[in-house]
Amino acid sequence: MATELDTRSADLTQIAARRGGVWPMLEVMSIIDGYTRRTDPRKDMPIITGVTGGPMVDFDSGNGDMTPTPARLIALAEYLEGLQSPSPTRYVP
Repeated sequence: MATELDTRSADLTQIAARRGGVWPMLEVMSIIDGYTRRTDPRKDMPIITGVTGGPMVDFDSGNGDMTPTPARLIALAEYLEGLQSPSPTRYVP
């Protein structure tokens, strides 16, 4: 699939490294669920279905308030966090 894209695929192991070691959890989740595409269209970004359905869990988005969030979306973002090389040194929601 990558060969068919106009834009080169990002190295998903370097998300935090490209941000000075910071893991941007909310930004990653908003890209996965498509929310970011509403204001920053990425025509080559695939639509990932199925991550916004299913059970909801409480997630602290950084303001101390727990927000019901799809468990699959959090799990996928946490999986990507685990792929980071080097590991993130700081976290932002």
